[in-house]
Amino acid sequence: MSGKLTIVPTPVGNLEDMTARAIRVLKEADLILAEDTRTSSVLLRHFDIHTPTASHHKFNEHETCEAMAHRIEGGENIALISDAGTPGISDPGFMLSRECRRLGLTVECLPGPTAFVPALVASGLPCDRFVFEGFLPPKKGRATRLSELAAEPRTIVIYESPKRLARTLRQLVEYFGADRDAAVCREISKVHETIHRDTLGNLEAQFSLNQVKGEIVIVISGKKSKEGKREKRYASEDEEHDY
Repeated sequence: MSGKLTIVPTPVGNLEDMTARAIRVLKEADLILAEDTRTSSVLLRHFDIHTPTASHHKFNEHETCEAMAHRIEGGENIALISDAGTPGISDPGFMLSRECRRLGLTVECLPGPTAFVPALVASGLPCDRFVFEGFLPPKKGRATRLSELAAEPRTIVIYESPKRLARTLRQLVEYFGADRDAAVCREISKVHETIHRDTLGNLEAQFSLNQVKGEIVIVISGKKSKEGKREKRYASEDEEHDY
């Protein structure tokens, strides 16, 4: 009988965001694959989880995913976690999930923390339709992608490093215009969480003078339509669903 791969989100900051189900799954698993076992050991100790761990990160996932999938095929239940948030969302996870699907194995993903959802909702920008870009290409293809996103009518969500924040805001002003509404969200769910809402021009001026630390999410309003309003589509009564 085959085992199962369970993708387990872990807190992006506040440990109270860890769910009871996630704790149970990690305790019952035969093995936990962690992006960084040293980082994850803090979380596991906090919740008294003693399951064996192994490294699974972007530098070794090409070599390990096939072997791990075959262990699941042999009956083991393996849990996958990243340093923070939901594996597969700008973190390792996709390749192992794909390999398990190729072999017809069960893949389960628990609902849980991820940085971009609270940043998007708290930004005050339209969140009925949005585009999640993760990290922009660092060099090759970056200008092309920014040009494409400048015409995007939906709200745009981007992850960024604090070291590259000022540069990215400067490029966003260049491609999107200084008057585009945006929010810079820092350290979501942590003690020093901050959300700065303003135009891209004002945000670029602010963060070009102030070096920041922590994880960054940038939320940008979509391009205005020809009528001068943000593109926005609402579901009709026949299309509405409860989620």
